[in-house]
Amino acid sequence: MRVKIYGAGSIGNHLAHAARSLDWSVDVVDPDPRALERMRNSIYPTRYGKWDETIRQFDPKDQPKGGYDLVCVGTPPDSHIALARSAVAERARAVLVEKPFCGLDLDGAQELADEAAKAGVAGFVGYDHVVGRAARLACDTVLAPGIGEIATLDVEFREFWGGIFAAHPWLSGPADSYLGYWKRGGGASGEHSHATNLWQHFAHVVGGGRVVSVQATLNFVRDGTIDYDRLCLMTLETESGLVGRCVQDVVTQPPRKWARIQGTEGFVEWTCGHAPGVDQVEATLPGRISNVQRVAKTRPDDFIEELRHIEQALASDPARSPIALSRGLDTMLVVAAAHLSHQTGRCVKIDYSKGWVPAALAAV
Repeated sequence: MRVKIYGAGSIGNHLAHAARSLDWSVDVVDPDPRALERMRNSIYPTRYGKWDETIRQFDPKDQPKGGYDLVCVGTPPDSHIALARSAVAERARAVLVEKPFCGLDLDGAQELADEAAKAGVAGFVGYDHVVGRAARLACDTVLAPGIGEIATLDVEFREFWGGIFAAHPWLSGPADSYLGYWKRGGGASGEHSHATNLWQHFAHVVGGGRVVSVQATLNFVRDGTIDYDRLCLMTLETESGLVGRCVQDVVTQPPRKWARIQGTEGFVEWTCGHAPGVDQVEATLPGRISNVQRVAKTRPDDFIEELRHIEQALASDPARSPIALSRGLDTMLVVAAAHLSHQTGRCVKIDYSKGWVPAALAAV
């Protein structure tokens, strides 16, 4: 596989290392020479032991175009759409866009989806948790006999975002990037939208369908410069009537990344980081001993599993992937619906027949 990565920040380094772990060729593009130097001399060797001399770095004006199997967009969300559309235009075989997919205005999202479909370019979104080994194990467990009828679903990604800034020491805080601005895809609702996506994924797995109703309350931090939500509480309902809860925040210490699929006869719980380097899946049925399975995992493993999944999806049916472009855009509709619900104090309905545009949302 031949890969081009836009962005030499934390995600770009993770994706570059993952691709090289799979013996893929890697080109990295960033307009900031300081970012390229920081990748080469600091981030990559610190994380992975040494710089990989096979990785090529380019300024955008000098970047190669055409012939790529995968183009990865690891830049801030408000630049994702334009870069993804340029990747489609150069006929990459596939495009991977980091989460959150875009800003909450959804500007250009439908156009990108249409252009990718017309060009035959597969699209993916970087919600890597749903293709991780622990999530796959949780899905296999919930589909096995015994849990009964699914009653409800809860997902939480509650994590103080100090770890993000520790991984980006060139940022002094949320004001220095998109993270401090909800309209640009920042805040708890955007940065921790892994939870929204995981909720949607499990809902699909159990036959609940897409989210069609969102009721939300958000709590904001505003000081005249930054404007972000530090807490996003959502009640979600799907096409089949499955109702559950999704919570995202950037304040909780220690973090809690957790999901529970509750059936009438038992439950399955997924926990990310149950212990250092370990994810856990627990299944319990009435009158039976809990079945606990632990999955050893490092942070680089998340990205290696993601790229391995994309390679496998491209060999079969990429549209059926849990991280397909359509799933990521559905997640953005739910996040946008949460903000609209908070602003209006009303429940927001999602009409997918209108596409991935603001008009698909209606407060009722």
